[in-house]
Amino acid sequence: MLLHGKAALITGGTRGIGAATALAFAKEGADVAITSRQIDDDAMRTMREIEKLGRECVVLTGDCASPADCAHIVAEAAHELKRLDVLVHCAGGAVPGGLMEVTPEAWNAAFDVHVHAIYHLSRAAVPHIRKHKEGAIILISSTAGKLGVMGSIAYQAVKGALPQLTRALARELAADNIRVNCVAPGVIRTKFHEHMSEEQKKLNLEHRIPLKREGTAKQVADVIVMLAKNDYITGDTVTIDGGLTSRIA
Repeated sequence: MLLHGKAALITGGTRGIGAATALAFAKEGADVAITSRQIDDDAMRTMREIEKLGRECVVLTGDCASPADCAHIVAEAAHELKRLDVLVHCAGGAVPGGLMEVTPEAWNAAFDVHVHAIYHLSRAAVPHIRKHKEGAIILISSTAGKLGVMGSIAYQAVKGALPQLTRALARELAADNIRVNCVAPGVIRTKFHEHMSEEQKKLNLEHRIPLKREGTAKQVADVIVMLAKNDYITGDTVTIDGGLTSRIA
């Protein structure tokens, strides 16, 4: 699928992987809607960078944990950009805590923004995407959903759910020529990993990641764009982790 002249909605598109993805789509000639809970400096900076590329950028506010906000975000994106071809759900965040530390409220909130939001966003987006006889939905999982991370049970659970949800949506939406794929990043150099101690960083680079370096948001964004463009990949999860999950010892 050629992206020039298409329209992409990227939730959480104001920083990190989301912002890199928004810029990557704009570089391919797509207009972009990005979402954030509020219009802040990150949102304005991303919008200006996209507009410098000669593409339209719409900043939408809303909480992807809210079904009503999900419906509103999609409707506004399709209205402002005059069409919708691609949905990328990047919104979300860390959910620290083990079984006895994570409250029921935090557990439910994690599923609301990481998993339930995909249901609500997709239900709203598919009618717009199918108008153009082709399109793509891309989810963001994590190597945490494959290997697990101590002290982050809710995050492991939600990220582990996404590859299966990807397969289910891909089967259902194939008749509409809407492809659904997922990416599973490892240790990526973004604010998400700022809390990591120097000891943990050293352990990752020297012993856990075979390539011995962190990934970048652009490297993840490039794969997301590839999945949007390649019209013979669906139902797949692409791991981007420098070999982290390939280790058996």
